[in-house]
Amino acid sequence: MTEFVSLEVDNGVGTIRLDRPPMNALNRQMQEELLELAAEATRRDDIRAVVVYGGEKVFAAGADVKEMSTMSYVDMAPVARRLSAGLGAISTIPKPTIAAVTGYALGGGLEVALSTDRRIVGDNAKFGVPEILLGIIPGGGGTQRLARLIGPARAKDMVYTGRFVDAQEALAIGLVDEVVPADQVYSRALEYAGQFANGPALAYAAAKKAIDGGLDTDLRTGLDIESDVFAGLFATEDRTIGMQSFIENGPGKASFTGR
Repeated sequence: MTEFVSLEVDNGVGTIRLDRPPMNALNRQMQEELLELAAEATRRDDIRAVVVYGGEKVFAAGADVKEMSTMSYVDMAPVARRLSAGLGAISTIPKPTIAAVTGYALGGGLEVALSTDRRIVGDNAKFGVPEILLGIIPGGGGTQRLARLIGPARAKDMVYTGRFVDAQEALAIGLVDEVVPADQVYSRALEYAGQFANGPALAYAAAKKAIDGGLDTDLRTGLDIESDVFAGLFATEDRTIGMQSFIENGPGKASFTGR
């Protein structure tokens, strides 16, 4: 049983909820729980998409500084990769993932949001990687995912200054994908995720593998990854269903099985 992170499922959509009041500070236990629940969401066939949500007031205001303040290099060196894995755990789920962000998403909290496929945020949201003000840098994927998402110059500005970015600036620079009233964030995220609940699960996984894998390598290798996963889908039941439905009824009318 997990204490600070939970997983609930409704109509094919899983919600991974961060719940460590008052600010959802992401301590080592929460990082391990994120790994555990990401693995569960991956395994479960009744989950076709995942929303990550921190509640109505805050997403997550960073890692637990008090916990890290007493750690030396000797303490951190053996666990740094595990910390990165925990804060980036959502990226390992081979299904559409959405961060539903209200309030602060700072440091490790932003890194969790960056590990999702899409970020739907409230008009009260604030983003930042203020680790430089502590004499360190983002260590949970922030320097890598942020630069890939918004470009190295903007990422360096955020990392070097530690400044906060509001929802409208975040939208303008491509850090987030939608801004809605704060009280509509979770419902909008569920609505977006819901469109995948009855879709071709293996095709979603293949698309995610091709896009994410391609971004990590050169174009030629990325095209090879695409070709391999594309061909693999011709062994699925949903490919047969989708093409037959298209021939008989036109596009968008297939009833997929997820197999």
